[in-house]
Amino acid sequence: MNRDEMVARLLAQAADAGGDMVTLRAIVGEASELGAERVLARMGLDDAAAHSDLSELRELLQAWRDAKTAAWKAVLAWVVRGALALVLMGMAWKLGATGLLK
Repeated sequence: MNRDEMVARLLAQAADAGGDMVTLRAIVGEASELGAERVLARMGLDDAAAHSDLSELRELLQAWRDAKTAAWKAVLAWVVRGALALVLMGMAWKLGATGLLK
């Protein structure tokens, strides 16, 4: 049973017990907001600068991902260049172009 089902069952149970649905929904809404505020406070995100802090963290994470992608592309480019250099050296060896070095 997920949370939505659990809340729906609790509301149905309270309605069967004689509770007013409007009041029950208001209580659930207030409890949800209170829980969200507690979580944000525990995470240190309950101040006015929290939005900008999260924006900066997202930018930092995107910069890290971009740097990681660029590093992998650079490594791959160097591996390809090395492989091509080895192929060219092998071709030169097979064609007897090593005599030109003397």
